[in-house]
Amino acid sequence: MTVNNGNLKLVGQNQSSADNKRARILVVDDDPIVADSLAEMLREDRYDVATASNGLEAISLLDSDPQHHFGIIITDLNMPRMDGVSLLRELKQRHSEVVPIVVTGFGKIESAVEAVKLGAADYLTKPVVDEELRLAVNKAMNQHVLLAENVTMKAQLSERYGLGNLVGADYRMQKVYDLVEAVAESNTTVLITGESGTGKSMVGHAIHETSSRRSGPFVTFACGSIPETLLESELFGHVKGAFTGADTDKIGKIAAAEGGTLFIDEINSATPALQLKLLRVLQEKMYEPVGSTETKQADVRFVLATNQKLDELVSKGEFREDLYYRINVVNIELPRLSERVRDINILAEHFLERHCKQMSRERRFGDGVLDVLQRYEWPGNVRELENAIERAVVLSRQLTISINDLPETLHSKDAHVLVQRAIAMRNETSDTQHQTQALWDGLPLSEALKEPEKRILLAALEANNWNRQETAKQLDINRTTLYKKIKQYGLDQPAA
Repeated sequence: MTVNNGNLKLVGQNQSSADNKRARILVVDDDPIVADSLAEMLREDRYDVATASNGLEAISLLDSDPQHHFGIIITDLNMPRMDGVSLLRELKQRHSEVVPIVVTGFGKIESAVEAVKLGAADYLTKPVVDEELRLAVNKAMNQHVLLAENVTMKAQLSERYGLGNLVGADYRMQKVYDLVEAVAESNTTVLITGESGTGKSMVGHAIHETSSRRSGPFVTFACGSIPETLLESELFGHVKGAFTGADTDKIGKIAAAEGGTLFIDEINSATPALQLKLLRVLQEKMYEPVGSTETKQADVRFVLATNQKLDELVSKGEFREDLYYRINVVNIELPRLSERVRDINILAEHFLERHCKQMSRERRFGDGVLDVLQRYEWPGNVRELENAIERAVVLSRQLTISINDLPETLHSKDAHVLVQRAIAMRNETSDTQHQTQALWDGLPLSEALKEPEKRILLAALEANNWNRQETAKQLDINRTTLYKKIKQYGLDQPAA
């Protein structure tokens, strides 16, 4: 169901079928009478159809003009120059979104099985029954839509997680880019270290998307988010009856990542038993599901991440030394965002563009916003920055994002800086000679400091709306000291 101009509109099978027919059908048969008759029948059903006399001609049509948008190929098996089986192989390698249907006059079980293995949606024998062909075409067209969506999704993932989305000009990030490109094409185990929110999973994605395994799955396994009793089952899978509650077989993350990349996050949280089993997988690429004696082979690229220093855990006896040396082949260390201040503005603009695009909005940063972002410490690193920008895009009512659209934590953390800037600006507007004289008037130092201290206390209290706890925190003094100074200088909160 969709909404069109405020009215509810049902989207049923007929509309879906009509949309599917935008993809063209290519009929491939060396017998022109057969090819033309099939094409004519499909045109009567309002499909856009073209014909080819052999596999080479079909591939040429697909390669020469991608705008043809062929969704289905109906092909014979026995043809000169390139037969149907060879055509299916080419389609699988070069045009995986095109769905083939095999129509042949020499039906054999062996050829049918091979055709299905190569991606054929159906296998029909001549003479073709019209209704059977219609059903096969409808099934293939639905499959084509799913495959096309899958291709689009992979392109979007590559756009979001590819190397181009690792943003930053800091020299530390340049080193990260170089390491990602250097290790991507190998199967070498990679260890990514850094605080939470620095982008470890993004780097793992970039390694996958830059490698030859990009067409395979990218599977994430977080050791810290899974109960200890289920860690091994989640990673290696289990067989029915392996433990109480194991009612069916279950594949683990390693099997799910077959042919692709397994990203193991928070490896520092792995139990000693899991560490031992993982060591074997990394060394031998072999493992057994929980409760099974069957050894399985793992065709998986391993990328691991930790938010703690593993060498320190090793020295404390909390992490296996042999596993540490096994996974620490290539170490990519991500810096804290506070260590790459020059990248904050670049990242902020990047996230602003991304979220405006996702929400179909147009926004830009107003005066002072980027200054506030740069002064903040960002304990949550890049993740916290992105969340702050997303929040600003969502909540802002104007074209220009203001400081008030940012999270309140950025305001309070920035208050003491604003106080200092206000004092500095006020001093700069005073006469230089007057300033010099005001610094010291022959008084003892303790007396001379009272007036500046009083002004600073007053400015800090006003900046925090007389919130004494927050003021004490920002001035880095305890509340008792603040109360004594307020009383000493006679600083009373003004009436509302």
